[in-house]
Amino acid sequence: MIKRKEDFCMNLLIVEDEVRLADALGEIMREQKYMADVVYNGTDGLYYAQNNSYDVIILDVMLPGMNGFDLVHKLRSSHIATPVLMLTAKDDIHDKITGLDSGADDYMTKPFIPEELLARIRALTRRQGDVILEEQQFLDLTLHLSACDLSCGSKSIHLSYKEFEILKLLMANPKSILSKELLISKVWGNDSDAEDNNVEAYISFLRKKLAFLGSCVTISTLRKFGYRLEGPNS
Repeated sequence: MIKRKEDFCMNLLIVEDEVRLADALGEIMREQKYMADVVYNGTDGLYYAQNNSYDVIILDVMLPGMNGFDLVHKLRSSHIATPVLMLTAKDDIHDKITGLDSGADDYMTKPFIPEELLARIRALTRRQGDVILEEQQFLDLTLHLSACDLSCGSKSIHLSYKEFEILKLLMANPKSILSKELLISKVWGNDSDAEDNNVEAYISFLRKKLAFLGSCVTISTLRKFGYRLEGPNS
């Protein structure tokens, strides 16, 4: 089943080394009811982009660790097609050409007004098409994104917000081990007081719901590393 993209909350990655600007951009996105991860260097930006699913990446050119040109080139070399909007303090046509040739989809010069940035983000998402999947699947499980329901065969159960967000992350990264730190950052937020035992509690809730559904899927704990979804032959 499909729904129009605008029916869903967009998820963005902001990679900007000017901390005040990066945090301000994150707040602007949250005011639009968008989800946003904010990182401050190219190395973290590459890691987040390669290990998560985003609708748009907002990427500064001048970054510590790895510049924006190299970062977007690595993304495209890894076959990650997420739209990239590059930001720069230089109104230099050479930089714009370099960024676009590296694989960026759009380019903005600082300073800019938030309304134009938001309009460009909307335009980038429209270029991807007007529909996205309503369901996320892993083996015999189906996660219904608009209803926060989880089903297996003829049985279905509703998930709480945090159960839903944790399971969505696990299903979106089925071959990856997701650490407790990453889950806390993504689900509770970087400024929360959540601890490891909060994650453990929600993993326990999810395991009980998987057992209720009779699914072949399990959530495995890899000690000192994190969690991963597994099937009977994993």
